[in-house]
Amino acid sequence: MNHVIADLSKYVILALMAVYTVECYLILLRKEDNTSSGIYVRQIVCMFLLHFLGFAAICLETGDPSYIVFYGFQELMLFATIALFRVIYPEADRLVVNNMCLLLCISFVILTRISYQKSLRQFVIVSVSAVIGLFIPGLIKHLGFLPSLTWIYAMLGVGALTVVYILGAVTHGSNLSYTIFGVTFQPSEFVKILFVFYVAGMMAKATDFKQVFVSALVAGLHVIVLVLSRDLGSAVIFFVVYLGMVFIATHNYLYLLIGMAAGTGASVVGYKLFSHVRVRVTAWLDPWGNIDNAGYQVTQSLFAIGTGGWFGMGIYKGDPSSIPYVEKDSIFSAVAEEMGVLFAILLILVCLSCFLMFMKLASRIEEDFYRYIAIGLSITYIFQVFLTIGGGTKLIPLTGVTLPLVSYGGSSVLSTVIIFSVIQGLYGIRKKERLLDDDYDEDYEDYEEDEDV
Repeated sequence: MNHVIADLSKYVILALMAVYTVECYLILLRKEDNTSSGIYVRQIVCMFLLHFLGFAAICLETGDPSYIVFYGFQELMLFATIALFRVIYPEADRLVVNNMCLLLCISFVILTRISYQKSLRQFVIVSVSAVIGLFIPGLIKHLGFLPSLTWIYAMLGVGALTVVYILGAVTHGSNLSYTIFGVTFQPSEFVKILFVFYVAGMMAKATDFKQVFVSALVAGLHVIVLVLSRDLGSAVIFFVVYLGMVFIATHNYLYLLIGMAAGTGASVVGYKLFSHVRVRVTAWLDPWGNIDNAGYQVTQSLFAIGTGGWFGMGIYKGDPSSIPYVEKDSIFSAVAEEMGVLFAILLILVCLSCFLMFMKLASRIEEDFYRYIAIGLSITYIFQVFLTIGGGTKLIPLTGVTLPLVSYGGSSVLSTVIIFSVIQGLYGIRKKERLLDDDYDEDYEDYEEDEDV
């Protein structure tokens, strides 16, 4: 009987995810101030029911009721996050908060199924990240000197990456992480946020050739240090974010073409210089011919997606542990295997709704600096999603980056929570601009009345 209930739960979970996703796009289609609170409440109900059914299936399949205690702590943390953001920042966008918490719910379910210990560590990291995230919107809203720190962002970013290159720990041939007081973190995850602030500051000052050239030199310095550290996945993200921000700021197609040509050339050079790049390209082109070696991770990822089918095998019915680094690089394949390809597609659509919401905000912010930040963080987020899912589905070579808020990884989770919190702070900036515009309109109307008199 327990197995029957667990099997049925996957269909209910899929239905809840479908309702939640439809609500996301209904919100996006409405005007900024014309969305009733009922739609957000329905999303929260779907989210918590999905989370409950996921852990209920885990308990029924394992026969271990102790997972319910872990589930309870997660529920408290998620509810507190939603409630506190709503109370402290009433101007914050509720869809952004809901999407962040939904992705964390999915992460908790699938990571608990893969490894309880890793899910427990993830929960602790998420809890700390949520507390940190609660302070960031207020800082963004009230620290008016942020646009003047352009070169500080660049120096801190390049300095942090250089320290990792010189002193960082080597993981799979790459200098990725650094340990301070027993805490290991990946600085590039946080530097990409500073990098967006730097480019936004440069483009807000001017968009002429000289300014673009100087910013390109500094951006290139970031990328070079990452390449020397063999953190090529992060290097690609930095490059694409810079190119996207400059193109949107200048509307100059020549810069876009030059950037694409430079990126193509750099890819060829990288292929010639780095053996692990050649291995990943070979695995991408013909994973079946290298199934016992370089293509093993890709083929196992594809097997998992194909085995899951449209509706998934059900939680604890698949074998995600057969995929190397499944909790980081291939979490999407694990979701598709046990929760279904349809669920995985809906997950992509939720991630896409985050990007669209960020860009919608960017289109409504008047001050260039903050508008470019919203654009840069939007590109950062969605391109990382593309790299992770594209690598796992053989659309592109594997890059070794995580799926934001879903994959296991402390630095990735904290940096993504910071990105979402910065976006919430930008909603505060937008509200201040609207209040100033309203005051100006009132003053102008009073002035016209006085002129008439």
